[in-house]
Amino acid sequence: MSTAEQWQTNNERFLSAALAWTRLRLERLAPQSSATKMMTSTAHEPAAPSFVGRLLGRSAGEPTPDLPALPAVSPQAVRNEQIGQAQAAMLAAEATDPPPAALILSQRFGLSRFELETLLLCAAMELDTRTAALCARAQDDTNRPYPTFALALTLFDEPAWDALSPERPLRYFRLIEINQPGAQPLTSSPLRADERIVNYIKGLNYLDDRLAPLLTPIETSEVELPPSQLQVAESILHHWKQAATMRRLPVIQLTGVDSGSKQLIAGHVAAKVGLELLRLPVDALPTQVADLETLARLWQRETMLLPVALYLDAHEVDPTLAEAAGGHALALTHFLDRARGVVFLDTREAWPTLETTATFDVGYTAAAEQKAAWAAALGEKAGDSPALVAGQFNFNVAMIQRLAQAALLDAGANGSVQDRLWQLCRASTRPRLESLAQRLEPKATWDDIVLTQEAMGLLHQIADQVRRRMVVYDDWGFRARMNRGLGISALFAGESGTGKTMAAEVLANDLRLDLYRIDLSAVVSKYIGETEKNLRKLFDAAEYGNAILFFDEADALFGKRSEVKDSHDRYANIEINYLLQRMESYRGLAILATNMKSALDTAFMRRLRFIVNFPFPGTVERKLIWQKVFPGETPTVALDYDRLARLNLTGGSIHNIAVNAAFLGAAQQPPQVTMPLVLAAAGTEFRKLDRPINDAELR
Repeated sequence: MSTAEQWQTNNERFLSAALAWTRLRLERLAPQSSATKMMTSTAHEPAAPSFVGRLLGRSAGEPTPDLPALPAVSPQAVRNEQIGQAQAAMLAAEATDPPPAALILSQRFGLSRFELETLLLCAAMELDTRTAALCARAQDDTNRPYPTFALALTLFDEPAWDALSPERPLRYFRLIEINQPGAQPLTSSPLRADERIVNYIKGLNYLDDRLAPLLTPIETSEVELPPSQLQVAESILHHWKQAATMRRLPVIQLTGVDSGSKQLIAGHVAAKVGLELLRLPVDALPTQVADLETLARLWQRETMLLPVALYLDAHEVDPTLAEAAGGHALALTHFLDRARGVVFLDTREAWPTLETTATFDVGYTAAAEQKAAWAAALGEKAGDSPALVAGQFNFNVAMIQRLAQAALLDAGANGSVQDRLWQLCRASTRPRLESLAQRLEPKATWDDIVLTQEAMGLLHQIADQVRRRMVVYDDWGFRARMNRGLGISALFAGESGTGKTMAAEVLANDLRLDLYRIDLSAVVSKYIGETEKNLRKLFDAAEYGNAILFFDEADALFGKRSEVKDSHDRYANIEINYLLQRMESYRGLAILATNMKSALDTAFMRRLRFIVNFPFPGTVERKLIWQKVFPGETPTVALDYDRLARLNLTGGSIHNIAVNAAFLGAAQQPPQVTMPLVLAAAGTEFRKLDRPINDAELR
């Protein structure tokens, strides 16, 4: 028999003896039944003469001399003997190592002997169907087939009134439930053992079903942490050793933007001390104080019954709002003040209102560590992939292992390992940005765009810097000397239709990165602080996957700061100040596009690495645009590109004319695009733009 089976057998033996002992004490306390009364009343009455006695002429009640009289045995004495035997069996089972579950529970919660016996009385209601009737008889009231404190105080040998206190374990940890309707006295109110506790006493130890829907296990797989994160984990363990004498362990605050790395560190630390890590999102906390108090006590109870640790995910909660705002921020503060056991708090910034905390900053996994993790995960098929993906994406080591494994499995059916890995990396970062920005599918390439030589040269420089950041920043040591400006920011300035969006698509296509156009309606809010919060989410999500952020009509968001005349001006300036700081710390490629360059705040201009001017195209550029605007599949007939180049239009307007001319040509017989159709579409475009039309040019 295994150790677990042996313990279960001993536990059942203890429970059987405890239930028998409780039942016998109830029977002794209960008024005697009619059968018992009859037996005890006739025990001392004269017996009727026997047949032999009548033959000998003896009178009733006269004993037969040759048959000695038997001593009367009291049922109470028999029951006392049985109670003693059950108690001896209980004590013998208690002496086993490890002890029964009820004794373990009593030790962990600090129950007195009377409190343990009261809890066993309540548990007997669930484990022995005879208990309810015995409780009613013991209380001499058929309407009370349940345990009460009054019954327990009468039933057991060492009653203690303080067991009724709400600060004692029975009530504080919700080991028992009290149904106290109206003005009914506490002592006569029905008691019921909590289901979780009854199952624990039976030997079934599982997470409370009131907590299970709120908690998600965090995998603490054997992932080898990179050196920088391993150092944080060891610092936490060392801090716990130093705080061993404290009344409660401090809440471990893990600050920073990389939640994935924080979960890995917390999981590593929890596994080191033999705990299972469970995640609780802060928005799952109840906002009502009574419900919150119950949740905190139930969690504290679980830490005493199971080897568990809590990972509170408050990544999106602003600590500065904890006092000013209600809701989840206030609920989190209340919960942390009462929670016990091992608690990790995932937060962007340190929570200032907590009393007992220790704060550890967790940054993104360093690029060199990511490169090493990619090389180890990909093995002999790594090639150039570790340097490429580590230079463009920010993944923790667990994510690196999952993506590498998926790429190796899929590579045979979906191309090379490098191509498949790049696709998986891009796809894994997209969900974070979809709600805040619009993803554009880049179609344009270097062959499609027509710009001045200077503008094209700057675009190639931007692409080269994005591609070779790891070489310059890490291999050549610039990262060690720079705290800001590790990203690449560019301003595309020019009239509408001059190719700014197309240039962004070209860069995204060339770099094989996702391009997101920022939806200002999803970012800008009239509520104070919400715009900054949305921008923070946006930049954090983009930085995770190094997506290209494209701020179209950037002057609406990056405008000049104004003189402060009222609170609106002050908060508007705060938003711009935040943007200035966040743009400088952003590590990816951010592109600002505007046709009002002069409207931008001058502070942005200093922080921009590139300013690319998109001038109105000249005749030479317009001719090239006309030659490239129609796809090769479009049937065109005798188009005069020199004449079309004389039309004073931007590339965007030329594209509109080409599309409209194609639809006109599709309705012709035979379907084809001819010069008259292109000129007709050009006239429509001029009228749309309220531009003067020279009939001679369009005839």
